Amino acid sequence: MILELKLRKVGNSVGLVLPKEALAHMKVEEGDTVTVTDAAEGGLRLSPHKADVARQMEAVQDVMNRYRHTLRELAK
Repeated sequence: MILELKLRKVGNSVGLVLPKEALAHMKVEEGDTVTVTDAAEGGLRLSPHKADVARQMEAVQDVMNRYRHTLRELAK
């Protein structure tokens, strides 16, 4: 599915209105939470929020913060 969507001003922010087809494809509805993550080539990925994924991402952040020096050395 490829959609071109227009950004719109919403108060002091900018918003994006998702059409019914996109909501149905993602199996989300008004009031649900979605997650925005980094994607390849500088893009973003929008996906339904899953509590277990959020918990896993927090754990990864914690490990990355605690072992940042080690990870930096391993990346060389």
